[in-house]
Amino acid sequence: MTKFAVTGASGALGRLVIDELAKSEAPQTVRALVRSPEKAADLAARGIEVVRGDYDAPETLAAALAGVDRLLLVSSSEVGKRAPQHAAVIEAAKAAGVELLAYTSILHADSSPMLLANEHKATEALLADYPGTVVLLRNGWYFENYFGDVAAALAHGAVAGASGEGRISAAARADYAAAAAAVLRDPPAFSTTYELAGDNAFTRAELAAEIARQSGKPVSFASMSEADFSALLVQAGLPEGFAGVVADADAAAGKGALHDDSRTLSRLTGRPTETLASAVARALAAQG
Repeated sequence: MTKFAVTGASGALGRLVIDELAKSEAPQTVRALVRSPEKAADLAARGIEVVRGDYDAPETLAAALAGVDRLLLVSSSEVGKRAPQHAAVIEAAKAAGVELLAYTSILHADSSPMLLANEHKATEALLADYPGTVVLLRNGWYFENYFGDVAAALAHGAVAGASGEGRISAAARADYAAAAAAVLRDPPAFSTTYELAGDNAFTRAELAAEIARQSGKPVSFASMSEADFSALLVQAGLPEGFAGVVADADAAAGKGALHDDSRTLSRLTGRPTETLASAVARALAAQG
């Protein structure tokens, strides 16, 4: 019986991957690695095996990965700490003899100009000599990344950004989770890289227009320089360093860093990715 494991399983993406696996796999074959098991009591209640597997506590990882056949390493959310955290998981997976390791990287990681891509590149380099099968799931942007734009648009009548006319191939977090689960269930025979992105790209101006259409309120796109957008994010409450990373990513999107028209994601999942209209409707519903 194949044993599956998912790191960061109490996070948004990890939980969705667990949900997808649970549709086809017996719950006892799915192991959820979490920093704080008490925060995943709901998963345990469903029969999922919940264990402590902390990126920052390598001593927890050996036992957490013992007996695992296929592992999804969900990239850490702690920008700036990711490379050593991922290295700890990779070393533990090697020691445990994990046959397949799938990693959630970033779209076109090898050529992306984004600051955010650096730690993903470092992790991919660590995986280059992994003794088992490696699947790089190079995820594009999540629609959920733009839910804040919807809230701001309703409050201020504008969507701000530094992406200009750059087209963004976003998809729902659930789409990426379904792809990860599909790879764990039916892995490729050899190490493989998948560039994963939404079926239909859009610009931030088109996002603003869709918010306006569905909300019935005037919403425009405020195109800004990277520096001005970063300053706006700081004004909105983001730490200066993180604001710079976000603004850098948006500016890179303006140069095509978040665009991909291969439709590899929908082929992996066997379904079309979420549309912009559907994502905006979800975001508006979340506003209440």
